[in-house]
Amino acid sequence: MGVEMPMLAVAMTRMPGGDPHLAALGALVYPLSLLIEAPIIMLLAASTALVRNLDIHEQLRRFAHVTAAVLTVIHVLVAFTPAFDFIALDLIGVPDAIVEPGRLGMQIMTPWTWAIAYRRFQQGVLIRCEQSKLVVYGTAIRLVANVLALAIGISVGTLPGIVVGTIGIICGVTAEAVWAGWCFHRFAKPKLREQQLARQQLDADHVEAPLAWPKFAAFYIPLAFTPLITIVIQPIGSWAMSKMANPMLSLAAWPAVYGIVFLTRTAGYAFNEVVVALAGKPGGHRALRQCGYGIAGVASAVLLVLATTPIGEWWFGTVTGMSPELTALASASLLVAILMPGYAVAQNYHQGILVHNQRTRPITEAVVIYLAICCGCLVIGVDYFPEVPGIQVALGSFTIAGLCQTAWLLLRRQGPPRQETAAG
Repeated sequence: MGVEMPMLAVAMTRMPGGDPHLAALGALVYPLSLLIEAPIIMLLAASTALVRNLDIHEQLRRFAHVTAAVLTVIHVLVAFTPAFDFIALDLIGVPDAIVEPGRLGMQIMTPWTWAIAYRRFQQGVLIRCEQSKLVVYGTAIRLVANVLALAIGISVGTLPGIVVGTIGIICGVTAEAVWAGWCFHRFAKPKLREQQLARQQLDADHVEAPLAWPKFAAFYIPLAFTPLITIVIQPIGSWAMSKMANPMLSLAAWPAVYGIVFLTRTAGYAFNEVVVALAGKPGGHRALRQCGYGIAGVASAVLLVLATTPIGEWWFGTVTGMSPELTALASASLLVAILMPGYAVAQNYHQGILVHNQRTRPITEAVVIYLAICCGCLVIGVDYFPEVPGIQVALGSFTIAGLCQTAWLLLRRQGPPRQETAAG
């Protein structure tokens, strides 16, 4: 998944539309689409932790579809009504040149939320059934669909970059969702049925209780607020960049820079579900910590090399095809984000332990701390350092807030647990 944004930047710089279309993707389309879908992002962790049998799977599948339908309606209202102008111009305050490309991109992205909800729900079940390699194959299928759509767009040569880029995103997530559904029916569903029958044979009177909705709500609502609050900061970051020096440069560089940063953090993000699935196994904590150290070290080293050697300039200038001015800004900005891959691993380790123990409230507490500190840093940047490129202020704010979020997760994981309702 982390390859997607850098790949889009590489393709869109070679299509009609140029910097405004790339800026529209990074400042409007991607942040707003992520914000709308945020409540269903943690379906992956929820299904990994809770789907013990086919009955619970069916309960959560219905929940996923209903939630996705509601969020899709919200997406349509944003993309196809004057609400988009209010958000883009009045709230975020982006340059006028990127408003119309952003509107068109949002409209094309309409299927995004539903596809993501179904995909993440079924992927969690696959991980629960120890079929995580199928999730990797699905990511490969997503990238292939992306590449094909982008290649066709480049070969046509006349389609706007925002059109080809967002169509590529939709083709990728849809293909991955179809794959995840097929894998569930082919591999995970028979395994869940087999496990259920085995338990019944051991205890003929054993009947597993259905998932209690109040307990599920107590488990999932704090979990859902985690990405929701975190992703809110993306449009706020766009607002800050729009208020600082050379806003078009920062907004145009953002997809390529944050795409590289996200790519180095992807193993850390995936670590959350691995921890949820394996924390209860003998020796699991020690093995997970050792694995986490290795992931953090490699990911941080990759970003350090890109930030401090000519390889970064080669990537942004030659491969991505950015102008010399954008290349210089993008390369310099990577250094500000140097700590992000490492703390992403630690953050998701602590969060995974909490989810495994069905203690989700500390996760919400940590992300509220993240939002408050990040907003404060962005406001300080806008008010006191307006001459600093907005992209560097945004990355610095995200880093400071992320370190504080990770520290709180560590504190709450190790401290005495509060009385919390667990999902049963």
